[in-house]
Amino acid sequence: MRAQQVKKQAEEPFSNTPVPSPHDVAARFVLGQVSARTPWWAAQWLTDGRDSEALREMAGLNGRDTRALADLLPTVLAEMGVDPLPGTLEAVTMVFRNIAADCLTGRLDERAVVQHVEEIVISHDYASEITDLPLGLLYGLDDEWQGGWGATVEQLRATVRARCTDQLAQSPT
Repeated sequence: MRAQQVKKQAEEPFSNTPVPSPHDVAARFVLGQVSARTPWWAAQWLTDGRDSEALREMAGLNGRDTRALADLLPTVLAEMGVDPLPGTLEAVTMVFRNIAADCLTGRLDERAVVQHVEEIVISHDYASEITDLPLGLLYGLDDEWQGGWGATVEQLRATVRARCTDQLAQSPT
Protein backbone atom coordinates (compact mmCIF):
# COMPACT_ATOMS: atom_id res chain seq x y z
CA MET A 1 0.00 0.00 0.00
CA ARG A 2 2.84 2.42 0.81
CA ALA A 3 4.19 1.91 -2.73
CA GLN A 4 0.81 2.99 -4.15
CA GLN A 5 0.89 6.15 -2.04
CA VAL A 6 4.43 6.84 -3.19
CA LYS A 7 3.29 6.36 -6.80
CA LYS A 8 0.52 8.92 -6.31
CA GLN A 9 3.08 11.43 -5.02
CA ALA A 10 5.44 10.56 -7.88
CA GLU A 11 2.85 11.79 -10.36
CA GLU A 12 2.58 15.25 -8.81
CA PRO A 13 4.32 18.08 -10.64
CA PHE A 14 7.53 19.50 -9.20
CA SER A 15 7.20 22.76 -7.35
CA ASN A 16 9.66 25.42 -6.30
CA THR A 17 9.43 24.70 -2.61
CA PRO A 18 12.52 24.57 -0.40
CA VAL A 19 14.26 21.29 0.29
CA PRO A 20 12.61 19.77 3.36
CA SER A 21 14.63 18.50 6.28
CA PRO A 22 15.11 14.75 6.65
CA HIS A 23 12.78 14.93 9.68
CA ASP A 24 10.04 16.48 7.51
CA VAL A 25 10.50 13.75 4.91
CA ALA A 26 10.34 11.13 7.68
CA ALA A 27 7.01 12.56 8.83
CA ARG A 28 5.64 12.39 5.28
CA PHE A 29 6.93 8.84 4.95
CA VAL A 30 5.13 7.77 8.13
CA LEU A 31 1.94 9.20 6.62
CA GLY A 32 2.55 7.38 3.33
CA GLN A 33 3.28 10.59 1.43
CA VAL A 34 6.64 10.29 -0.26
CA SER A 35 7.30 12.73 -3.08
CA ALA A 36 8.78 12.03 -6.49
CA ARG A 37 11.25 14.77 -5.55
CA THR A 38 12.84 12.59 -2.86
CA PRO A 39 15.85 11.66 -5.05
CA TRP A 40 16.40 15.35 -5.80
CA TRP A 41 16.24 16.16 -2.08
CA ALA A 42 18.77 13.38 -1.45
CA ALA A 43 21.10 15.02 -3.98
CA GLN A 44 20.64 18.35 -2.22
CA TRP A 45 21.40 16.78 1.15
CA LEU A 46 24.59 15.35 -0.38
CA THR A 47 25.66 18.82 -1.56
CA ASP A 48 24.96 20.09 1.96
CA GLY A 49 27.65 17.72 3.26
CA ARG A 50 25.62 14.71 4.36
CA ASP A 51 26.88 11.46 2.95
CA SER A 52 26.06 7.79 3.16
CA GLU A 53 25.84 4.88 0.79
CA ALA A 54 22.03 4.76 0.88
CA LEU A 55 21.77 8.53 0.40
CA ARG A 56 23.95 8.34 -2.73
CA GLU A 57 21.79 5.48 -4.00
CA MET A 58 18.60 7.49 -3.29
CA ALA A 59 20.00 10.51 -5.17
CA GLY A 60 20.46 8.31 -8.24
CA LEU A 61 16.92 6.92 -8.29
CA ASN A 62 14.19 7.95 -10.68
CA GLY A 63 11.33 9.55 -8.72
CA ARG A 64 8.89 7.30 -10.53
CA ASP A 65 10.54 4.17 -9.15
CA THR A 66 8.05 4.05 -6.31
CA ARG A 67 9.02 0.66 -4.92
CA ALA A 68 12.69 1.60 -4.65
CA LEU A 69 11.83 4.92 -2.98
CA ALA A 70 9.58 3.25 -0.41
CA ASP A 71 12.11 0.49 0.26
CA LEU A 72 15.21 2.68 0.52
CA LEU A 73 13.91 5.73 2.37
CA PRO A 74 13.88 4.20 5.90
CA THR A 75 17.56 3.26 5.50
CA VAL A 76 18.44 6.74 4.21
CA LEU A 77 16.63 8.37 7.11
CA ALA A 78 18.26 6.08 9.68
CA GLU A 79 21.72 6.80 8.26
CA MET A 80 20.94 10.52 8.55
CA GLY A 81 20.04 10.17 12.22
CA VAL A 82 16.27 10.22 11.83
CA ASP A 83 15.71 7.11 13.85
CA PRO A 84 13.27 6.13 15.11
CA LEU A 85 10.65 7.43 12.74
CA PRO A 86 8.05 9.66 14.42
CA GLY A 87 4.75 8.23 15.57
CA THR A 88 1.63 9.01 13.56
CA LEU A 89 0.41 11.92 15.70
CA GLU A 90 3.88 13.47 15.79
CA ALA A 91 4.16 13.05 12.01
CA VAL A 92 0.73 14.59 11.40
CA THR A 93 1.56 17.51 13.68
CA MET A 94 4.82 18.14 11.83
CA VAL A 95 3.15 17.89 8.41
CA PHE A 96 0.30 20.16 9.54
CA ARG A 97 2.83 22.73 10.80
CA ASN A 98 4.61 22.65 7.43
CA ILE A 99 1.32 22.97 5.53
CA ALA A 100 0.27 25.89 7.74
CA ALA A 101 3.59 27.67 7.23
CA ASP A 102 3.39 27.11 3.47
CA CYS A 103 -0.10 28.61 3.41
CA LEU A 104 0.74 31.66 5.49
CA THR A 105 3.81 32.39 3.35
CA GLY A 106 1.84 32.03 0.11
CA ARG A 107 3.45 28.81 -1.13
CA LEU A 108 0.17 26.90 -0.76
CA ASP A 109 -3.33 28.22 -1.29
CA GLU A 110 -6.11 27.75 1.23
CA ARG A 111 -8.08 25.26 -0.85
CA ALA A 112 -4.99 23.06 -1.20
CA VAL A 113 -4.57 23.16 2.60
CA VAL A 114 -8.11 21.83 3.03
CA GLN A 115 -7.49 19.11 0.45
CA HIS A 116 -4.26 18.00 2.17
CA VAL A 117 -6.07 17.89 5.52
CA GLU A 118 -8.92 15.86 4.02
CA GLU A 119 -6.48 13.33 2.58
CA ILE A 120 -4.61 12.92 5.87
CA VAL A 121 -7.76 12.65 8.01
CA ILE A 122 -9.37 10.10 5.69
CA SER A 123 -6.20 8.02 5.31
CA HIS A 124 -5.94 7.80 9.10
CA ASP A 125 -9.52 6.67 9.69
CA TYR A 126 -10.82 10.01 10.99
CA ALA A 127 -8.77 9.68 14.19
CA SER A 128 -10.00 12.19 16.76
CA GLU A 129 -6.46 13.09 17.81
CA ILE A 130 -5.94 14.31 14.23
CA THR A 131 -9.32 16.02 13.78
CA ASP A 132 -8.80 17.80 17.13
CA LEU A 133 -5.66 19.55 15.85
CA PRO A 134 -6.19 23.11 14.57
CA LEU A 135 -5.82 22.06 10.93
CA GLY A 136 -7.76 18.87 11.61
CA LEU A 137 -10.75 21.08 12.41
CA LEU A 138 -10.82 21.93 8.69
CA TYR A 139 -11.97 18.40 7.88
CA GLY A 140 -15.27 18.59 6.00
CA LEU A 141 -14.69 22.12 4.73
CA ASP A 142 -13.86 20.79 1.27
CA ASP A 143 -17.49 19.71 0.83
CA GLU A 144 -18.64 23.24 1.58
CA TRP A 145 -16.00 24.71 -0.70
CA GLN A 146 -16.78 22.35 -3.55
CA GLY A 147 -20.53 22.56 -3.13
CA GLY A 148 -20.64 26.35 -3.04
CA TRP A 149 -22.99 26.39 -0.06
CA GLY A 150 -22.45 27.99 3.32
CA ALA A 151 -19.60 30.44 3.78
CA THR A 152 -18.23 32.55 0.95
CA VAL A 153 -14.88 31.67 -0.57
CA GLU A 154 -13.29 34.62 1.28
CA GLN A 155 -14.77 33.40 4.58
CA LEU A 156 -13.45 29.91 3.90
CA ARG A 157 -10.00 31.30 3.12
CA ALA A 158 -10.06 33.35 6.33
CA THR A 159 -11.03 30.24 8.32
CA VAL A 160 -8.15 28.29 6.82
CA ARG A 161 -5.65 31.07 7.55
CA ALA A 162 -6.92 31.32 11.14
CA ARG A 163 -6.50 27.55 11.65
CA CYS A 164 -3.01 27.77 10.11
CA THR A 165 -2.10 30.47 12.61
CA ASP A 166 -3.51 28.34 15.44
CA GLN A 167 -1.57 25.29 14.22
CA LEU A 168 1.70 27.21 14.25
CA ALA A 169 0.95 28.64 17.70
CA GLN A 170 0.43 25.16 19.12
CA SER A 171 3.50 23.53 20.67
CA PRO A 172 4.87 20.65 18.61
CA THR A 173 4.16 17.25 20.17
